[in-house]
Amino acid sequence: MDRRKSLKIIGGSVAGIAGLVFADWKWQIVDRVTHSGFFTFEEEKLISSIAEIFIPEGLPPILPSADAKPIGALSTGTDQFLIKLFEKCYEKEDQDLIKAQLKSLGKAGFLELSQEEKEKRLLALKDSDAEEEKKFYNLMRSNTVLGFTTVKEVMVEYRGYQVAPGYYKGCVDVPAEKA
Repeated sequence: MDRRKSLKIIGGSVAGIAGLVFADWKWQIVDRVTHSGFFTFEEEKLISSIAEIFIPEGLPPILPSADAKPIGALSTGTDQFLIKLFEKCYEKEDQDLIKAQLKSLGKAGFLELSQEEKEKRLLALKDSDAEEEKKFYNLMRSNTVLGFTTVKEVMVEYRGYQVAPGYYKGCVDVPAEKA
C-alpha cells in the first residue's frame, strides 16, 4: 500500500474528527448564548443536576424483564417536566423562590461538585434553619419524585399500569344454559 495515500487518509480522518469536536463545542456556546425560556441555561442545568441527585440512573431491585435498561430522572425526562412545571404551574412567589435558590447554588459552584458533595449540599438545604431553603428542597424533591413515578417507562414497565384494564373477546361462544 502507498504510504502517502495512507497518511492522507489518516490525516483527513483526524481533521474530520477534530472538526466534529469543534462543531459540537461551537453549538454548546451558541445554545448558551441564544437560549430562551423562563429559566436561564445555567438554571436548567442546575435543575437537571438536582433531579439526577434525587433519582440517579440505575436498575431497580425488582426488574420487570431480564433485558431492562437503567432508568433515572434524566433518561425519563423528569428534568424537563420540572422546568415546565415550575414555569407554567407555580405562582410568582414560588418561582422567585426557586430562581433565588438556584442562583445561590450556582454561585456556590454546585455544578462543579462531585456526586457526594452535591448530595451533602442538598441535605444541608433540607436541614437548614432558613425556611426558604427547606421549602426549595421539599419542592424539588417532591416534584422530582412525582415526575419520575408518573412517566410511561415507570408506570407501564415497572408498575404494570394499563390504561383500560380487562379484555374484551367478542368472538367467544357462550355456553347454553342448562335447564
